[in-house]
Amino acid sequence: MEVVVNGERAKTRARTLAELLIELGYGEAKVATARNGDFIPFRKRDTVELSGGDTIEIVSPRQGG
Repeated sequence: MEVVVNGERAKTRARTLAELLIELGYGEAKVATARNGDFIPFRKRDTVELSGGDTIEIVSPRQGG
């Protein structure tokens, strides 16, 4: 299926948000995630099923000031 990740189209075989993160190389990285504009907490990522056309945002924390 095709989804949009951080503004870029991506083909995936992942069925859940957790599987997508692993497929993209994030694994257990501390990142914030949203699907179609809705924040998805870490503990719910394995239950959030993806659909073709979903928009996924993955944001890594930054240090600095």
